[in-house]
Amino acid sequence: MNDSDVITVKNQGDRTIMHVLYGLHTLAPFTFLTLSVIALIVNYVKRPDEHDPLYVTHHNYMISTFWWAVLWFLLTSWLWIFFLLPGMVAWTVIGLWYLYRYIRGWMRFNNHQAPA
Repeated sequence: MNDSDVITVKNQGDRTIMHVLYGLHTLAPFTFLTLSVIALIVNYVKRPDEHDPLYVTHHNYMISTFWWAVLWFLLTSWLWIFFLLPGMVAWTVIGLWYLYRYIRGWMRFNNHQAPA
């Protein structure tokens, strides 16, 4: 029996950590993404030690959602400088997309499914 034949059994603590990470990312827009930065650091720290493909996929999903949101916030920040209303609309759409991604991912994780 070699290392690739060993099946890792996830314990409740591992699931709890993932739920906390999804919770922090979901609450982050109400804290100017501060909670998301904390969760992102934990995602990066926990991901290399993870052997369950489902958990790795969810870590990657949370990390990529964060960085895509940051990119879109940066790309649309100029709208705030020149046009207040379009800037508000753009950031509202990005914020709603951000929440949708994390809530959907959280629900899929809760159902033992990979994020779609």
